[in-house]
Amino acid sequence: MTKYLHTMIRVTDLDATIAFFDMIGVKVVRRRDFEKGRFTLVFLAAPGQEGVAEVELTYNWPPEDGSAPDTYGDGRNFGHLAYRVDNIYETCRRLADAGVTILRPPRDGHMAFVKTPDGISLELLQEGDDLPSQEPWASMENTGSW
Repeated sequence: MTKYLHTMIRVTDLDATIAFFDMIGVKVVRRRDFEKGRFTLVFLAAPGQEGVAEVELTYNWPPEDGSAPDTYGDGRNFGHLAYRVDNIYETCRRLADAGVTILRPPRDGHMAFVKTPDGISLELLQEGDDLPSQEPWASMENTGSW
């Protein structure tokens, strides 16, 4: 079973973006600040769509000097689509066997990244608990960008 989770977009003004989505009835359902990584994730959903079809806003905190880019350029505002899968290793093996490059292998038994033939980034997340680390994934390096 595969379950659609969310679409991620990067934002430069978190408050303005939340206000924009609020105007169309899409509300904040959860928020997490990551002090160490200097970013915030905010998940939004239309009423009744919580946990079904969400938008993840990723806000990367500006550098300490206060400067921040006003745009991401090169289409980097769009991040990825995310899907939960029953077995991340089997899913990645099936994709690899079909010639898909596993850009960020599931070394942790939890998360992997691949791209569609058109270059759209997909995040794959393990359903339930992380699977125990296993080869060849555990020692596989990242490839390219996602």
